[in-house]
Amino acid sequence: MVALIRGKNWGLSVDGFPAVAAAVQQLPHTSELPQFILLAFQNHFLLGYSASSLYLWKEMPPRLPLSHTLRQPSVLSVRVRVTRFSTSADDAVIQTQQIPAPGSGNIRVLLLNRPKARNAISKNLLDGLSKHVQSISAEGGNGPTRALVIASNVDSAFCAGADLKERVNMTKQETNEFLSKLRGTFRDLAGLPVPTISAVSSMALGGGLELALCTHLRVFGSSSIVGLPETRLAIIPGAGGTYRLPGIVGVNRARDLILTGRRVSGPESYFMGLCDRLVEILPEEEQKEGAAREKVLRESIKLAMDICEGGPIAIKQALQAVNDFQKGEVAENEAYDGVVETEDRFEALRAFAEKRKPAFRGR
Repeated sequence: MVALIRGKNWGLSVDGFPAVAAAVQQLPHTSELPQFILLAFQNHFLLGYSASSLYLWKEMPPRLPLSHTLRQPSVLSVRVRVTRFSTSADDAVIQTQQIPAPGSGNIRVLLLNRPKARNAISKNLLDGLSKHVQSISAEGGNGPTRALVIASNVDSAFCAGADLKERVNMTKQETNEFLSKLRGTFRDLAGLPVPTISAVSSMALGGGLELALCTHLRVFGSSSIVGLPETRLAIIPGAGGTYRLPGIVGVNRARDLILTGRRVSGPESYFMGLCDRLVEILPEEEQKEGAAREKVLRESIKLAMDICEGGPIAIKQALQAVNDFQKGEVAENEAYDGVVETEDRFEALRAFAEKRKPAFRGR
């Protein structure tokens, strides 16, 4: 993205939306804006702000259609302090962090941590992931976990897919048992009643991408490379890729990616709808240890915190309604009935009248 903008000599800074907006204001009215900038305005976000690792910045510029004449933007910046509490050993295959969520509860962060295997999914890693998914599922959306972020503690990969070195020594029965547990864990992850987010700053191939497809939202770095290369290994995606990917990017694009096995970059993933947020990773950040994955993780946590600003019950019901979108009005009405008489809704009405921020309690 940086090369695209600088290559056209637009002189636009990408260290934050305000700088981009200000630069756009200086362009002659007859100038043709780069597509990336237009998309940034249209979707009211441009990620990748330079900020201390202790802080996240919420940028809320105006929503503008592509055809809208750009005027002086109104941008509100709010600084949010984030504290992470580690709840696992440093050498655990999945490191766990807890971040206090707005109002109540916490955001659970899972960091895949098999550096020598590029986070390939082994029995041990799958066991750990399964336990976390089961514990969150058992809360039923009413427990302390308000959101889940899955990320990597390894620079080289989010997840390289199945651990083929381990699998080659498995018997047929062991392979079948592993696949059954993998599919069940991914299915349970996709069905969690709290918002889930994947933070991908590097490689996510095969089962690694299928893992990311199970979460409700995906935040990719521009440095990320993703794909489903299984046909190159004379097999096919076996953990949900053949049906989850079409549901996200459409049948034709999914067919292209699966049949060719090709890898796509973060920017291409964003434009095809495979990821929901794109974080610009500068060349110097790619070279600096931990910089890219920390930047993408920071934006993923920011997204989780933005979501958790809403009422806990409302978030749960809205998520269910969207998941059941094929049911249309029936799903929406059922979800609405679940929030209309809650204490949180009445608190929101009082807060609006009193011109203050609501204090939701999840009741």
